[in-house]
Amino acid sequence: MYREGFARLRRAQESVPDSTGPPAHLNALGTAYREHALSEPAYYEVMFDQSVPGFRPSADALAVAETAFDTSTATVTACMEAGIFRSGDARELAKMWWAAAHGAVSLELAGHFAPEEAGPRYHALMAATGSAFGARTTDDGGRTA
Repeated sequence: MYREGFARLRRAQESVPDSTGPPAHLNALGTAYREHALSEPAYYEVMFDQSVPGFRPSADALAVAETAFDTSTATVTACMEAGIFRSGDARELAKMWWAAAHGAVSLELAGHFAPEEAGPRYHALMAATGSAFGARTTDDGGRTA
């Protein structure tokens, strides 16, 4: 289930169209991450919450998991190349972006955010994270955040 969960996440990320430029694509990838977690909470739990007693992913399984974020890393690289994000290690920046997204999604799944506030809070966090990296991001209303 661990590997399958990450394979599904990778496919969800790869299916996000890249037609509106790198910052919008990165926002769409974040939205897809959240939607994937909300639609498949059992996989999310196995992937991230160590819900199977005694299970620790092998090095090979962790390598499979890492591929789920290749699309995000490529998009962060595109943001850097376009001068939207500051230069640096694209993989590291993508992981920081993921950490912010993951924290908000995990709190939402655990019931700490009411459904009506979870989405707006998530999008505000993603806009703030993008700003921290020098990004020009937009909120759901298309306004520059």
